[in-house]
Amino acid sequence: MNSSTNKSLLDTMTQKMVESQLWRSIFRHGYPDTPLNQSLVMMGNVFLHLHPVKVSRQAMKITYTWCMGGISFFLFLLLTITGVFLMFYYVPDTNLAYLNIQQLSSAVSFGNLVRNMHRWAAHLMVVSVTLHMIRVFYHGAYKPPREFNWVIGVLLFLVTLFLSFTGYLLPWDQIAIWAITVGTNLAPYAPVVGGPVYQVLVAGGSVSQSTLIRFYVGHVIFLPLLAALLMAVHFWRIRKDGGAAGPPPPSRREIETRAEERTSVGAAQ
Repeated sequence: MNSSTNKSLLDTMTQKMVESQLWRSIFRHGYPDTPLNQSLVMMGNVFLHLHPVKVSRQAMKITYTWCMGGISFFLFLLLTITGVFLMFYYVPDTNLAYLNIQQLSSAVSFGNLVRNMHRWAAHLMVVSVTLHMIRVFYHGAYKPPREFNWVIGVLLFLVTLFLSFTGYLLPWDQIAIWAITVGTNLAPYAPVVGGPVYQVLVAGGSVSQSTLIRFYVGHVIFLPLLAALLMAVHFWRIRKDGGAAGPPPPSRREIETRAEERTSVGAAQ
């Protein structure tokens, strides 16, 4: 008796909520209790619109996807949150950077924990993105009609590597300085664009204050924004290409053709 009363009360409250002016001002559809409303929810939400309305059950198996795409996105969010925390205490100055890192590890509450979370999440993101690309290549998910999204994925892989590369200099210790010195000295050996790329990265003849500023701006502003933009396009293309890396769904013309063939066969029999 009580359960039925509570259930009816809950249904009544839910119905009033979805029919209220506040709900209608935010959502241009009904409650997602039917396939039509579920589709409208996905199409009308700026975030959910990036994902397909329906996906193949085979394509969502853990043994098929390894969840590497979702893990990579989760690690990116974790890096963003922990990175914002670290920005409150870090100053991109050659005289203060190393001291800030020492203070984070010893004087700031949970500073050492957050910094290690950021560092290990960066390492894990490189691993997860690499495994994600291997899985996509192994299952042939780079083939038509997904070849454009494969290019977006390659760009995301490069952005991930550059995020790790730029972040390596920020502690401004001896390991970071000499590692970036060796890394940037490889740029001039590239044909045609080697010299300009070196000047853009180093901003001078050697790793200095200007280099630290450029790496800091690239690490906390330019590359994260570029990664977020590419991920939005990546998710959107997954939706447009028929979901996760399974066989793409048939087009409407193919469905209509099959229906006409079945009708004609049934009439002939």
